[in-house]
Amino acid sequence: MTAPKLTAHLNETTTTRAWGCTTAGGDLEPLNIERRALRENDVRIAIEYSGICHSDIHTVRGDWGERKYPLVPGHEIIGRVEAVGAAVEKHRVGDRVGVGCFINSCGDCEACRAGEESYCANGAVLTYGSQDRYTDHEYSQGGYSQQIVVQESFVVSVPESLDPAAATPLLCAGITTYSPLKRWGAGPGKKVAIIGLGGLGHVAVKIAVAMGAEVTVFSHSTAKREDALRFGAHEHVSTADESFAATHRESFDLILNTVSVDLDIDAYLNLLRLDGALVLLGLPAKPLSAKTRTFTGRRRVLTGSLVGGIPETQEMLDFCAAHGVTAEIELIDAAEINDAYQRTVDSQVRYRFVIDATTF
Repeated sequence: MTAPKLTAHLNETTTTRAWGCTTAGGDLEPLNIERRALRENDVRIAIEYSGICHSDIHTVRGDWGERKYPLVPGHEIIGRVEAVGAAVEKHRVGDRVGVGCFINSCGDCEACRAGEESYCANGAVLTYGSQDRYTDHEYSQGGYSQQIVVQESFVVSVPESLDPAAATPLLCAGITTYSPLKRWGAGPGKKVAIIGLGGLGHVAVKIAVAMGAEVTVFSHSTAKREDALRFGAHEHVSTADESFAATHRESFDLILNTVSVDLDIDAYLNLLRLDGALVLLGLPAKPLSAKTRTFTGRRRVLTGSLVGGIPETQEMLDFCAAHGVTAEIELIDAAEINDAYQRTVDSQVRYRFVIDATTF
């Protein structure tokens, strides 16, 4: 039987329990926040799981500048629809859904019309830390909370076959890696290299393998070699061995750089074949430098990528459900968030923390 379409009163705000910071660099702590009354095209979601992304940590610790406080992070969100506005058509009460890195965009620019909302020319509204497009007073608060209200067109459906906790990081790590893998043609007959086997990298390996590519992992140590092979990688290469660049010269069609450390970009470009692409996903502190002949000699491409748009995010989730791809996670209670932040910085998680929202 079809679930009823519950329409909430549009003038009812809700108070929800959350975890957030009140100053830049401060610990996260429990607090109450207000969620807006449902607009006609809004969905209210009872959150089940919220992932911890390294960008949450950068934001909370003030690495990317001051924000308005209190600030509730979290842009990897999975939960159940508990109420909908009168004009909502796509989602119904009881549906399992997800929310990723942004919750609105202008809808009018070329990127938005193409379903590439993350590249909105007028600036996408981030899931937390952004000014609302429709009001002067509303400031977005993220998924470290019991519920969230989001415009229907920025909510994706989560296949029931996916473990919801392990699927939560797909809302960021999954789409961040799926998008460039698809764009640059990862698939049968292609050789793909992934730099780094962390929160992004391990998901990238799983997705690239599911696409049919032959995958090599480049990592600074051998500590995760067994994991890389278990995820389906053909080879794990330690970059501590100075011969790695010569051994793998002109070997790959595509390289995804998932780390934010300063690398010898010229050396990695030389690992590409004719028309190969090196895609940057991390955000290193220093400017990049490479010799012009490194590009011209093999018509190589150096590019970057954000998360994908809403249509591609839905496509990614459906692909992951079809191929059994989820993240490797450690499920934690809310009281463990601050410790989890430090463990993430110290690379002491394999491979993503996910918060059980019932503990908020």
